[in-house]
Amino acid sequence: MTQLYTTRRDLWESAYLYATEALFVADADGKLAHWSESFATTVGRPTAQETTLHELFHADDRQALAATWSALHDTIDPVEVRGRVLTAGNIYAYFSCVLRRAPHGEAVYGSLHPAPGALHHAAGEPRRGAPADMLRALSDNLPVIVWAIDGDGLITHHDGRGLSSLGLKRGQLVGTNLFDVYSSTPDGTESVKQALLGSPTHSLSHTAANNTFWENWMVPIQDPQGNVESVIGLSLDISEAKRAEEELRVRLMQIQKQQEVIGKLSTPIIQVWEGVIALPMVGVVDSVRTADVMQKLLDEIVRTGARYAILDLTGVDMVDTQVANHLIRLVRAIQLLGAGGIICGIQPSVAQTIVELGLDLSTMVTRANLKAGIKFCISQMSQLATTAEQAAR
Repeated sequence: MTQLYTTRRDLWESAYLYATEALFVADADGKLAHWSESFATTVGRPTAQETTLHELFHADDRQALAATWSALHDTIDPVEVRGRVLTAGNIYAYFSCVLRRAPHGEAVYGSLHPAPGALHHAAGEPRRGAPADMLRALSDNLPVIVWAIDGDGLITHHDGRGLSSLGLKRGQLVGTNLFDVYSSTPDGTESVKQALLGSPTHSLSHTAANNTFWENWMVPIQDPQGNVESVIGLSLDISEAKRAEEELRVRLMQIQKQQEVIGKLSTPIIQVWEGVIALPMVGVVDSVRTADVMQKLLDEIVRTGARYAILDLTGVDMVDTQVANHLIRLVRAIQLLGAGGIICGIQPSVAQTIVELGLDLSTMVTRANLKAGIKFCISQMSQLATTAEQAAR
């Protein structure tokens, strides 16, 4: 029986030593007492018997390990903790660590299993993909300033690529008071004061010294009682967007002025005789242009006191129903202002369209061309003048 027991023990020790899993035995303080070859290959063979499991865990994950280790005192069931473990080659990797207290005694049995999707990074480096790394990547590559102040306005964090736009170095203002730094521009700190009162704020600001524009967000951090302990802020350099916006505004103004010039050139109102104005229309005439012409012509009649307005359609080859109706309404509007409306230069194609549409121009004065229209106006005014003289006698 002794030989059989010894053989079995040797067999189990051999199975433990050469198991494919990373197995270990630790005492109540976490000191490693025994480990399998797989464990030694994974984490590197401990250099001394005093090495503890806690030492192999990343500093940021030791608190979770300690909490799990404490739970072993209340159960003999397996418990699990996940964290970064220092592996052979001085590289941290994510592992699932399963622990179980021995039914009798203080020994703790454990195993390590690589966690799915584990991220690896060298010892001493922060974990890639952690919030701190994400913040660092953003502040290093975007034109932003990430900052924080305590409840008194003392700057506790000041970082980001955007600082170079202000001629500042990273961390340069840490330890100074934000309200002292910007004492010359107290209006610029109003949003910060609101954040210190507990209200998240959003604002736009301009730094005149180097003509930079900023969009700012401020978030208050409160304690459990609701008191503001600090404010975290992010400022985004929007100078390029502002400059692009200004360039676009200038271009739009130029286009608007050009359109006004083109409009005046396309519908010039000319005073051809004392009391007679003419509007030569050229090219395509649509309803939008006709409405614009109506307003300009009526305003000009009132401004100059013209007695006749001539619409010269010599340069118009085509009109549709809506445009033709607009022209007729324009002549009637002229008449309502006490002036006479004359249409001249109607082209054959336009005349045919008017006839096909059944529009009645019998009550309107039409002439073959602009010369004939002007002659008609002068003749009418002469007759009126003669009649007025005779009446005066």
